[in-house]
Order: sequence, then structure tokens, then C-alpha cells
Amino acid sequence: RFSPIADIYWNARGGSSTDGGAFLLNVVPTGNGNGNTSNSGPSYKLQVTNKFGAQVATRPGQAPCDLSRPVTIPGDSRQGIEAIESALSGNNPQALFEHLRASMISMDYDRLRWSVGEIAERSVVGSVDFGIAALTLCIDRRFPTGNKKRSSIITICRGGLERIFSMQPIFGQSAQSASYRRITWDTRTLLRGPEGPEKTLLIDAKGFQAEGPDCDAYLAVDAYHCGWRHIIHYNSRGTRFHATGFGAATDGLRIDCYDNPGDYLGSGIDGLEAYVHCNAQDQLCQISKRGKVVVFGDVGQTFLYGAKGGDIFVLGNAAGRPMINAVGKPKVVINGTALDFLAESFMAGDPLTGGGFAIVNGLRIEDDGAIVPLELPYPGSNLLSLASGGAIYVRDPLRTLVAEQLNGGMFRKVSADDWKLILPYLQENERLFDIRIDRDLLTVKGVLKTPAEVYRKVMPRSAAKKDEIEEEETGE
Repeated sequence: RFSPIADIYWNARGGSSTDGGAFLLNVVPTGNGNGNTSNSGPSYKLQVTNKFGAQVATRPGQAPCDLSRPVTIPGDSRQGIEAIESALSGNNPQALFEHLRASMISMDYDRLRWSVGEIAERSVVGSVDFGIAALTLCIDRRFPTGNKKRSSIITICRGGLERIFSMQPIFGQSAQSASYRRITWDTRTLLRGPEGPEKTLLIDAKGFQAEGPDCDAYLAVDAYHCGWRHIIHYNSRGTRFHATGFGAATDGLRIDCYDNPGDYLGSGIDGLEAYVHCNAQDQLCQISKRGKVVVFGDVGQTFLYGAKGGDIFVLGNAAGRPMINAVGKPKVVINGTALDFLAESFMAGDPLTGGGFAIVNGLRIEDDGAIVPLELPYPGSNLLSLASGGAIYVRDPLRTLVAEQLNGGMFRKVSADDWKLILPYLQENERLFDIRIDRDLLTVKGVLKTPAEVYRKVMPRSAAKKDEIEEEETGE
């Protein structure tokens, strides 16, 4: 009856003067204004506004999918099968994703559900990697969906992924030439190391506790020590501590998280990679040391608290106090914004000599894939507050950031060395999220600009050299 995916996720500060942070829900009359209509009697609707009275509504002209209805096979199904088989024969999940993206507006829900079912079926008997990669791209990327809600599309694609996962051999079953092995709450005691061609462990989180010894995050640590180097968590419902607790020097370990992982994901990592195919929650990557974490959504409070290192890429926003008390060399790309207190008490040295930094692109990625600059790339105060090292590179071509938003920081010119430093991270960001450097970052109102015209650098005042301070700071 209810979709497991929301149409809109709100990332806001309760005390903000620029965003909602709270909602007002009112039952209001429709029709002639007093709750009556000419034919059917009283009629009302639920109206949602933010605290300023601005209406919050889903995209108009879109309808949800009724998943209780059986799927009708389209009359020209052969054409869809040929596209799937062509991509499968070339082992090219990107090509299949491009086909689905190009067809998404014209196809109805029946065709989409049938197509996802066919992809899952052919992946089960063919290349499991192929189907997982193609459907994961459909979840991770944004693209036009026509009259279909993105929330319904994600639900359908997640269903296809779960079908692929659930068809993999479970511990205790005999299987030949299987590269995946699945484990559940009921079979957790059968855990062993990979055998033969096995390379990926699928952990179905149903039945596990959200934290503690009976949490699937604990099981993942045991699996790592048994020899597994690729672990996928799915059916998560707020599970804490995924990608955590594996110990030192975990290079070569990859963790993929689907559905709804909980707090502390990636905390304390030292070399592993984690991919979060949804929003992340609070305390992501606390005290991280090394490794890579990619989030295809927003992150919650105190992101990278006390972090010492790691390369982190976030498609959306970071909530309050990201990177607080971070030290060493964490390197972060946030494509949305951080709501307040970004990099408070940052102690990371000079980024040009190995210290840490954050890139804030100040963008909003719409459900249809449109990339829109935010009105304010950083809406809060206390940017790099009380910091002794590190830097923040903010995409701010209109120079909306002002000195009053800093507390001990200072604007500096973006030099050729700065651009050389951050360019590889923006290139990886482009590969992960399709946010293109020339098209989306350096182009402002249709005009291609230089990096120094688009980005601004904020560093602690104590580290700024006089000849590198922005001209408007000196009044020249």
C-alpha cells in the first residue's frame, strides 16, 4: 500500500532562515471552498508547507505504480529482449542502462516492470554481475522519467536486484561455478570462506538486529576474516556499523550497501571501499583513516567527525557539522551543500603539501537529471570555523559567500596548483555521478569560465599569505 521510497527527502536545519526544517500539515477543503463538491459531498486534501508557508509538493503530472497489479507482457516484447540480449552478449551493463534511460519516458510501468524482470531472469542464468551493475546504475543515476515517479522506478529496480540476489545459492546448497554465495539469519552459522569461483558474499539483512552481536555488520566482519573481499548488504532497515570494524590495512575489501543502512557506516575505515546506493545517515566515516566511500544521495549529521583520512564522494548534501575536528588528510567532494559548521576546528595542514580539503559544488541534482546551481552554495555560518589547517574549495561564481560566514577563515585566490590538486577528484566525481567538469561546473550561465573565476578557496586566516588574498578582501 505504501511505497518504501519517498518522493522527496528533506535535508534541512531546524533553525535555518533559508530552508524549512519543519513542516506544517493541514487538511484543507477543495471544491467550492467549504469542503463540499457538487456531486460527491465533502472533499478535502492534505496540504504540506514548510515553516515559511511555501508549499511542498511532488512533481506534477506523475503517477505512482500500483505494484499489486500483475504485469502485462507488452506486445512487442521481442524488441526489448533483443536490447537486453545484445547488451548481455557484450557484457555491457552501461549500454543496457543507456537503453533503459532513453526509453524511460515512452515506456509505461508494465513495460518497465517486465523489462526489469527479464533483466533479472537473464542475469540469474547468465551474468549476475551484468544485471546487478545495470539495475544499480538505474538506482544511482538521475534521468528523465516522464509521467512515472522516480520513487516507483527505484522500487521496481530494487525488486529486480532482490530477485537476482535471492536466486543466488545459499550456504548449505550445492552449486557449481557460482561466483556469489548468499547468507541469511537462518544460515548464519554456516558461514565459511569462499570456495572455487566464489568471490562475492550477499548478506540478506532480514531477521538481523540493527546493532550488536546479532547485527549483519558483525557477520560481515567474520566473513572478511574468513577470506571474503566483496560483501553486499541488502534488505537493510537502519542497520548500524556497515563497513566498520574490519581492522587495519583492509585494502582490497569492497562493501556495497543497498536499501536503508543506518548510522556510523564506514567509521574507522583503513583502506576499504564502500558504496552506498541510497542516502546515508548520521556519523558516516567517523575517525576514518584511509579508504574510499561513495554515497549516491545525502549524508546525515557529523559526517567525518574526527576523520584522519579517506577519499569521500557525496552526490547530495551533508547535514550539520560535517568534518568537525577532522585532522590529517581527508579529501571530500560534496556536490550539494553542507548546512552549517562545515570543517569546524579542521586541523589538516596545507592541502598543497598533503593536507586535507573539501570541495563544495553547491548543486542540486533534480529527479530528471537536471543539474541546477543552488541559490547559496553554502547557506550556513561558521565555514572552516576555528580551523588551524586544511581548505574548502567552494563553487561560488557569483561570489555569494561573505566574510561574515567565516570564523577565523579567509578567502584566497584559487591558483594553478590548487586546480591541479582538486582536478583528479572532480574527474573521479564526474565518473561516479556524471557531473561534468566543463558542462556542469565551469560553465556559468552558458559561458565557460576559468577555475579561478568559478571556485573560491577558504583557508585559516593564520595560513593565508597576503599576496594570495582575494582582491575584494583588501578593498582593492
